Amino acid sequence: MIDWRIPRLTMLLAGFAFLYAPIALLVIYSFNASRLVTVWAGFSTRWYAALLADEQMVASALVSLKVAALSAAIATVNGTLAAFALERFGRFRTRSIFVGGIYAPIVMPEVILGLSLLLLFVALGIGRGFWTIVAAHATLTMCFATVVVRARLAVLDLSLEEAAMDLGAGPVSTFLRIVLPLLAPALISAYMLALILSLDDLVIASFVSGPGSTTLPMRIYSQVRLGVSPEINAMSSLLLGVVGLALLAATAAGRWRRRID
Repeated sequence: MIDWRIPRLTMLLAGFAFLYAPIALLVIYSFNASRLVTVWAGFSTRWYAALLADEQMVASALVSLKVAALSAAIATVNGTLAAFALERFGRFRTRSIFVGGIYAPIVMPEVILGLSLLLLFVALGIGRGFWTIVAAHATLTMCFATVVVRARLAVLDLSLEEAAMDLGAGPVSTFLRIVLPLLAPALISAYMLALILSLDDLVIASFVSGPGSTTLPMRIYSQVRLGVSPEINAMSSLLLGVVGLALLAATAAGRWRRRID
């Protein structure tokens, strides 16, 4: 009998090394004292100090964080409303069109979505800038928020809401005291997922951005085309930290949801 545990473990470790070794090297070389990104010259935090002194990079990071926070909030609210419509309103007449419209951004190439939004903004005479990026990212991430919240709504016990209303609670009170606490972990997960997707986006933001609204991925991409510098490694490491914290928050929300269940 052949023991496949060692080959499986080897393939698993090779896969993880292929995925995460480049990220680990990026973080390590962000502390490199040398200006050459491939030559190690000792440990140093000089590039983090240089990064904080780079006004353009810091401004782009602030734009990305503001866009991500606002667009994630809009996407979570709209995604929650869409999830309620799909789970609680039954088989209404335009349900198929509604479902297709919500889930289309998941399978649609970002180039097409970005170009479509650009043509829309131009046709409406809307100047491109900060708010067009917020609207575009909210459009992109709403479908993901809908999936997360809808999955939670599908397993909620309706008898709890019925019992609350039988005891005299109104619809608003029932939602705030019963539904919202049970839905909170999914809302947090949806928000964090939308936040990460917004921080990561380059293609759509490139189409709908304008003067003074350059996001961090756009800034990094424009500088990488001229050559990778340790300063970019430092910024990428900080961005990885932000994404890691968001993933930890989403994981904690998922564990909270399982304890509630």
